[in-house]
Amino acid sequence: MKPASLHDRIRQDIESRIMSGTWEAGHRIPPEHELMADYGCSRMTVSKAISALVERGLIDRRKRAGSFVAAPTVHRATIDIPDIAAEIEGQGRRHALDMRDQIEREAGPLDRTLLAMDNGPVLALFCLHRADGTPFALEERLINLSIVPAARTIDFTRESPGRWLLGHVPWTDARHRITAIAATCAMADSLGLGEGAPCLSIERWTWRTAERITYVRQIYPGDHELTARFIA
Repeated sequence: MKPASLHDRIRQDIESRIMSGTWEAGHRIPPEHELMADYGCSRMTVSKAISALVERGLIDRRKRAGSFVAAPTVHRATIDIPDIAAEIEGQGRRHALDMRDQIEREAGPLDRTLLAMDNGPVLALFCLHRADGTPFALEERLINLSIVPAARTIDFTRESPGRWLLGHVPWTDARHRITAIAATCAMADSLGLGEGAPCLSIERWTWRTAERITYVRQIYPGDHELTARFIA
């Protein structure tokens, strides 16, 4: 395999710090002259690496201020990306996560469709969120490990997938699909409902520019309240 060029190595080093959460949104990237000294290279090489990260939506360049880790942006009319753990805790209840399955695998046909990827590894998660011990929501999630390799090292029994992703992985776009469904036998058993009971299904995709980071489907009992916000 052909070794990575120096500007690619600089880009990958910076990207890994961003994707791991070491450098969070708003963090100032070291000035170009510092990167030049660290890597023993020209300003052109550093500039090429930074420009690639700007194109990928990870860095904002601000005139006379420097380069900063980009904050996520969303459409003007949107529902918030929910942190189920925070939602439960905001109700004064105790959140607990029952991780049913966590599998790293090569992307299959459905994975590739949902994540719009050709091939590569994915992390498939299936879990049940509880509030004070009572079933609150089911979650089925796919994470593209080619984009978020740090996810394979996280203990999601200690920090829920949604909370970790919101806190550590920058994104530039989010889309939702909301449908009313009838609980299957498996859903009903997990949520403590009768088979066929009404449920709310929220599917969400998040992107970093053209790359899909994750797909998640969350299933709530039908009386779950959903709110939206509108930005002028």
